[in-house]
Amino acid sequence: MSNSSTKKNGSPKTARVRPPDVPSQEARLTAAAILEVLAGMRTPSEAAHALSVSVPRYYALEQRAVASLVAGCEPHLRGPTKSPQQRIAELQREVRRLRQQCDRQRALARATQRTVGLSMPAPSAATAKGKAHGPSPSATGKKRRARRPTVRALKAAQALRDTSPEEPAPASRVAETVSATTRP
Repeated sequence: MSNSSTKKNGSPKTARVRPPDVPSQEARLTAAAILEVLAGMRTPSEAAHALSVSVPRYYALEQRAVASLVAGCEPHLRGPTKSPQQRIAELQREVRRLRQQCDRQRALARATQRTVGLSMPAPSAATAKGKAHGPSPSATGKKRRARRPTVRALKAAQALRDTSPEEPAPASRVAETVSATTRP
């Protein structure tokens, strides 16, 4: 009943395919002839005649075999390797993280400047260009609302501007302005 050409479930057997790591008879003969020439046991013309190829074709086969030998001797990296897509995704995450860190540092610098009472530096061409078009969309795609300056900071800045460089501001006036702006 059961035929050797059918499986137990009744479907026909598929032809067995030789695994890729098992070389064919032709490949083995070619490799043996090339090794014999490299060892000095045969001449290239004798090997070409044994393989039934021309001498230039033999030299091409020998060159390819030596190149494959050298490539096979390359050290292999241990562990999983990353595909180009994985590397791109990793670099994009790093860019996003660094941008967030840069934004955080800028915010800290602005807060420090406001606290100390320093004037804001003139915006660079790239910053001015980006702000000329209005608020930039956030990562979620929503537009951010422009930050409104606090009244206390404006009052302190005005008090500092009102004093001219020639006349020193009375310490009591600056102290009054600062204490008035820090009250809730």
